[in-house]
Amino acid sequence: MPVIVVANPKGGVGKSTFATNLAGYFASQGHKVMLGDIDAQQSSRTWLALRPEHFPAISAWEIDANAIAKPPKGTTHVVLDTPAGLKGNKLDAVLKLADKVVVPLQPSIFDILATEEFFKKLAKREQKCEIGILGMRVNARSRAADQLTHYVQQLDLPVLGYLRDTQNYVQLAAHGATLWDVAPSRVEKDLLQWDDILHWIHK
Repeated sequence: MPVIVVANPKGGVGKSTFATNLAGYFASQGHKVMLGDIDAQQSSRTWLALRPEHFPAISAWEIDANAIAKPPKGTTHVVLDTPAGLKGNKLDAVLKLADKVVVPLQPSIFDILATEEFFKKLAKREQKCEIGILGMRVNARSRAADQLTHYVQQLDLPVLGYLRDTQNYVQLAAHGATLWDVAPSRVEKDLLQWDDILHWIHK
């Protein structure tokens, strides 16, 4: 059972956007997916409450930030949304569960600097989970994307891809929906950007 953790100590980088859409992808494939949320803001849980019953089911994983337990039996995939400022014992507990960690990162110097210490901590981890970086709200052909790629290369971590800045994610989230809950023609450009990301998730 793969456990995908979405983490970055900085708030507002798109963790919940990515986590909810990844859970939506798994659900669209017929998997029994659970979306866990240890963020105090409970963004993912709020989003789940908006999700219509006729969409592929995504279950909430009832967890406590101070006592993260194993997911219930029958679960095939887990996506875990995490809070800003994740560190210490909470970070260690999350990493013990994780098969893969996706770090959403915007290509601004402020976001990069705010995340630098987090990457250093991940590099010293004892847990053997895979880590990938995801460029958020960025054009893959822009100078900002080049700067982000240059920075990430120094960390010896893969850049999984880039998700563009679009209202599609905002509008879908308002209705508890994901890219995989609407007609593909409506979100064609966005779905293409997920191909490499999902390849890494599955490998």
